[in-house]
Amino acid sequence: MSSSPSETEAAVETEPQAHPLQEYADEVAGAVGGTAEVQFDTIKVSVSNDSWVDAHLTARDRFGLVFFSWLSAIDWSNQVEVGDPLSDEVEERLELLSALGDITEGRMVTLSTDLDPETPVIPSLVEVYAGANWHEREAHEMFGIDFLGHPNLAHLYLPDGFLGHPLRKSFPLLTREVKPWPGKVDVEAMPEKPSKDEPSTENPES
Repeated sequence: MSSSPSETEAAVETEPQAHPLQEYADEVAGAVGGTAEVQFDTIKVSVSNDSWVDAHLTARDRFGLVFFSWLSAIDWSNQVEVGDPLSDEVEERLELLSALGDITEGRMVTLSTDLDPETPVIPSLVEVYAGANWHEREAHEMFGIDFLGHPNLAHLYLPDGFLGHPLRKSFPLLTREVKPWPGKVDVEAMPEKPSKDEPSTENPES
């Protein structure tokens, strides 16, 4: 028994539609040896640390992603130095991300790789993108990531001899010693205005 036209149309309408960027994302991922996902109109391609530099070379030379936008990291850790424990357990790692764009089609791709949180080491991208210099210095200072081959991983913000990396979840914050995470906000109520029947306490103008 064949399906009616209305049933066929309904089946077609319920089939999930691929994101318009998915084909491009898969093409980039295949070329760099990674895996792609598209969320909120954003392409993210995950690669191994061994192919971190080569993936950026391919993205730049084959796909025209010549604009280096930013580089940073996320500390996926269950340890919180001060405050309440996390509600959900996560796979502990440091995720390193870089955002690349072209200057013709306006496309942007975020490349991602996972680092060992105990010994986060990865080759520098400075030879591929000169603009990575400052961003890698910041990630080294804030997260403790060692970028091999970087010409100068000197501090940008913190004084020499400063111990710790402030954007790691294991770094103790004095403000969280005083108030529990995420910290309650003290808000005082606004004074009530006197009603029309109540006399005003303000001094009349002379």
